[in-house]
Order: sequence, then C-alpha cells, then structure tokens
Amino acid sequence: MPLYCYVGHDGADGAARRPEARPRHVDHLARLDVRFAGPLLDDEGRPRGSLIVFEAAGFDEARRIAHADPYLALGVFDRVDVYATQQVLPAPA
Repeated sequence: MPLYCYVGHDGADGAARRPEARPRHVDHLARLDVRFAGPLLDDEGRPRGSLIVFEAAGFDEARRIAHADPYLALGVFDRVDVYATQQVLPAPA
C-alpha cells in the first residue's frame, strides 16, 4: 500500500492543548498502519507540530485521515499538510 505523511503544525495554543488532546490523538493513530509518528521539536525540545508516516489506499484517504486527527479538531494543530512519500532508507523489506 502507498505511503503518505502529514505534518501537523501547532497553533498558538497548541502546547497548552496537547496534553488533554493526546489520548484521542493516540487512539486515532492506533487505528492506522503507522510507520513512524512523533513530535517535531524546536531547538529547546518543545513540540511545535507532529510528523505521521502511514499507509493509505490513496491520497483522498490520506487527506481524510489527516483531517480527522483530533489534534486538528481540538486546536493543537492549526493546519495539516499531506504528502505522498516513499521509503528509501532503510531499504524496504
């Protein structure tokens, strides 16, 4: 199945909203075929967004998945950018 990723960009109140929204965000990710997920950190280690790499049947499904992330609905993210991607390294099995 093709790989996609989305970058969630934290809004102005993202850091304050993140702890309360995190359980719903993690539940959302648990329903996906995630290859990698984690926060994007600034130079002081504070979250500024998230990167999620996952499998989806197509771009429309990937976009739907990204926009269904509770972090967006609950105001952690102020926007998400969705991209098709491919794994180069390490070489896929």
